[in-house]
Amino acid sequence: MTPRFSVIIAVYNGAATLARAIDSVLAQSHPVHELIVVNDGSTDATAQVVAHYGERLRYLHQPNAGVSAARNAGARLATGDWLAFLDADDIYYPGRIEWHAQWIAEDPTLDFLTGEQEYREPDGRLIKTSLAHTAAGRMLLARAAGAERVVMDQAAEIEAFVADHFGDTHTLSVPRRTFLELGGYPPGRAVCEDVNFLIRLTAASRRIGVVLRPMAVYYIYPGSATRRDPLRAQRLTVEALTALKPQLAAALPAVQRGFRAGLRSARYNLAVALLRQGRRTEAVGAVLPSFLAQPGLSTLRELLSVARGLDDKK
Repeated sequence: MTPRFSVIIAVYNGAATLARAIDSVLAQSHPVHELIVVNDGSTDATAQVVAHYGERLRYLHQPNAGVSAARNAGARLATGDWLAFLDADDIYYPGRIEWHAQWIAEDPTLDFLTGEQEYREPDGRLIKTSLAHTAAGRMLLARAAGAERVVMDQAAEIEAFVADHFGDTHTLSVPRRTFLELGGYPPGRAVCEDVNFLIRLTAASRRIGVVLRPMAVYYIYPGSATRRDPLRAQRLTVEALTALKPQLAAALPAVQRGFRAGLRSARYNLAVALLRQGRRTEAVGAVLPSFLAQPGLSTLRELLSVARGLDDKK
């Protein structure tokens, strides 16, 4: 059975790039079942951009509540079997939906699917690709040996994927039923809401389909929240991951190990950001929980490194 895809674009004051994102969905080689644009209380010309497309998409306007609430609202409205998401300032490549839809039709036992993603400057220059820059991605590329897709179902790969995921919301395809059962994206999270959901989704899954060719482009803008205030972004990342811990108590060991590694990395990155502002005592406090949770040589070295303030020179 051919899956029906509902694509959801959440937008807040994204009129300048929204048409490009919408066009990339409408130009898919495998037509989507529906495109839903959720306007999260924009004050720019977003509504006028959407109006230009008429009945080619569905439109929902809501008071500003954040990207998670907007995506969740789109998911509740959707009538497709599978969900895919896109931000208003990014794009899909033409085969993005087709590659996943064909695979789902061939193998309905896949719990969810993801894939390669490109990170580019606003002018189009390539910064990096997601698979090559993560341990899980490199494992899969090596195992695939040139194939264009591979099933991620091995413990080491799952662990690495949870610790430092590749791809992003843009390459994720998830059954609508699963999305709703998991509660969707966490409302109120300004940073790391996608990682929060992806970890919970992985914990509930066993077989993950991965397409090993670029499916989407994530544009890196100088004015993004992460670049404007990296310290705040790192702090919010630690908070978002820490909040997940109770929900993973019954998860497979590989998921739990990956989560602990990801949280440890986030704490260390927070410490480095604090050191760069000369806040050494706070930096030590950021990594101390990692040592207390997993006392050992590696976490002790990490703690001592931060205590000496060595990492502010990096």
